[in-house]
Amino acid sequence: MVREHRGIDIGHEVTIGVTNLELLDNGGASVTVPTDHFPFLIDAPKKAKPSHDLDLTRHVTRVDDEDGKVIGKVGGLLTVDQDSLTKWKCVRPVLGDEQR
Repeated sequence: MVREHRGIDIGHEVTIGVTNLELLDNGGASVTVPTDHFPFLIDAPKKAKPSHDLDLTRHVTRVDDEDGKVIGKVGGLLTVDQDSLTKWKCVRPVLGDEQR
């Protein structure tokens, strides 16, 4: 299983390498993800330029062991191959006062 090999699970923070296609007038950027064929709109970093590679960091909402995919929320849901992740880490959830 890929998930066991990588140690990626729901709630983990993952970084996906994306390519900036275009800077938009509203301060956003249209980016493409290596394993997804649709552009996504994100808030553009201050020094972003067209055709530069950027890092997109999100939390995993689902892991598909059989296909080696992870799903995160980027406005809508984004499915990427685990091989396209540049880094990942386990993050602890912040507990509310009722759970402390």
